[in-house]
Amino acid sequence: MDVRFQKMVDRWAGIPLCAALSIGHAIGRVVTGRMPAPPPRRILVILLSEMGSLVLAEPMFRRLCDRYPAAEIHMMLFKRNRQLLDLLGVVKPEHVITIRDDSLPNLLQDLWNAVRTMWSARFDAVVDCELFSRISAILSGLSGARTMVGFHRHTQEGLYRGSFLTSPVPYNPYRHLTHQLVTLADAIDSSSHPRGKDGSPRDTWQPPVFEPEPGELEREVAALHRDHPVTAGKQIVLMYPSGGLLPIRAWPLEHYATVARELLAEGLVVGVIGMPDDRPLAERLQQACGGHPNLLNLAGYTRSVRHLMTLFHRASLLITNDGGPGQFAAMTPLHTIVLFGPETPTLYRSWSPNAHAFFTPLPCAPCLTAYNHRSSPCDGDNQCLKRILPADVLAKAREMLHAAAPKSLGVGEGA
Repeated sequence: MDVRFQKMVDRWAGIPLCAALSIGHAIGRVVTGRMPAPPPRRILVILLSEMGSLVLAEPMFRRLCDRYPAAEIHMMLFKRNRQLLDLLGVVKPEHVITIRDDSLPNLLQDLWNAVRTMWSARFDAVVDCELFSRISAILSGLSGARTMVGFHRHTQEGLYRGSFLTSPVPYNPYRHLTHQLVTLADAIDSSSHPRGKDGSPRDTWQPPVFEPEPGELEREVAALHRDHPVTAGKQIVLMYPSGGLLPIRAWPLEHYATVARELLAEGLVVGVIGMPDDRPLAERLQQACGGHPNLLNLAGYTRSVRHLMTLFHRASLLITNDGGPGQFAAMTPLHTIVLFGPETPTLYRSWSPNAHAFFTPLPCAPCLTAYNHRSSPCDGDNQCLKRILPADVLAKAREMLHAAAPKSLGVGEGA
């Protein structure tokens, strides 16, 4: 569904529904009282929309398992993100609730089925990880769980999602998302005000690791060399020039072309990755590079997220806009350059030691936040990205390619 339509529904339907749930829960607490909750036996995590955020949420799942080893962990997410969840292996497949968001009828049907599933499962705690939508808050309020954890505005303006959470955690725009998600796990049995302030701070986390099956890399690399013979024996630089659902996050295509032309002139192979819908964008990049035979249109080439991961193992470098691919790459040894602008690496950088983030801190950047529903006030002239110079990116790319040089021959030495 169109993102603008989703935001409109979220605002005009979400706010009154959150208010109604707040009143209903307030009445219920007056009638039944509030007793201390025992340790949860069934925990539902709701993280619907962002596939890349699943990678950043992996430490939260580990924290839940450490704190509640006897509890069942369940997950609710959009169906299009299921592939990555299965790769992470943090939730048993039979404990996953998926929701289709490709059309309004499918969304409404699956939301109703999800509510019925929650009622029958009788969850003890629900952890709502969403920042930008009210649909997850409404699902929490309808879950029937005794403990409901999620982000709350407290004394801040904006981000109204009702007042029915039993363990509200203040959203903190100055802390990395991973830290904030771990705080949600800590808040389940926290008694501090606000919740989670008694958790221990931590500076860094280790990203999860994608483990290929025996022989999987060899098969997929052999297929890549067969499908695109120019890749054999050469270093491969992958580029993801699409902004996805948020085009304002895209580095200018002419900047990508400038970097690609230099790398092609040095004898490297450049592959443009993306969804099938991104093929026209990759074709424009090919045209900007004069149809060079070593610039490959790989948009739609990978069959799945897992297939993309094997391609990351073969490649030497990824240059990408802020989004899912940069987070997926953190699960592999791939060196990665991530271009931030409307959003900030302070909140969303990869934990990979092989990742480098470019960010131009203009007075208006970052402009996509939980407080404006990711609706940028920018007129489309994203100077925060345009001012990241191709020469600077190219210099960093050469540095990383030198560090990744053994991968030039393929799986044997580099994977």
